[in-house]
Amino acid sequence: MRIVGGRFRNRRLDPPKQMEARPTTDFAKEGLFNVLQHGYALEDIRVLDLFAGTGNISLEFLSRGAVEVTSVEQDRTLLAFMQRTAKALELEKQWRIVKGDVFAFLDKHRGRYDIVFADPPFFLDGVERIPDLVRSAGLLEDGGVLILEHYERIDLSGLPGYQRTRTYGTVHFSFFGPSPSPSPWNDRSPYSRAPLIPSPWVMCPSWNAPCRCSRASLWAWA
Repeated sequence: MRIVGGRFRNRRLDPPKQMEARPTTDFAKEGLFNVLQHGYALEDIRVLDLFAGTGNISLEFLSRGAVEVTSVEQDRTLLAFMQRTAKALELEKQWRIVKGDVFAFLDKHRGRYDIVFADPPFFLDGVERIPDLVRSAGLLEDGGVLILEHYERIDLSGLPGYQRTRTYGTVHFSFFGPSPSPSPWNDRSPYSRAPLIPSPWVMCPSWNAPCRCSRASLWAWA
């Protein structure tokens, strides 16, 4: 397992052998974080990582300057691996590791995060419930995003808050906003215009959505 970006870039870690978890591939991680770094601030943010597994994605956010990452995982072996890694990289203050079932955690936990990432087992029942649970718990900051990793046979585009999906091989990342209503910038009618978005969130020509990337132009029309 390798950290692909940030201050720990190319740091290799040895996860437990014979683990059941399926870490996100380097190819998919590089693609995802290339999208994120052009669309979202990654420094000084709070991140919630659900079904954290080896901490693969948590480490990518921490490496890029996240001020706090909370990782939820119920497997004892993987929890112990994350704890050892946090100590080895001196991340114990920024990295909160929680043992628990994700659905039970979402039912009780209250907090606010800039990014919530979820990588459930590919054939887990109830994957489609996750966006609604995250939104109902009020876990996303205004302008925050939920990223749900899933396999290609699952279509989440009809769920409230859905924004877009990025695909890397058989891995799909679907993005959801905090609002259950359709985004107004998805209306492509020639008579409709996207709303004005105040700085630092501006309309990005690459995404047709509010973002903070350098390509976005202040007060741009979609």
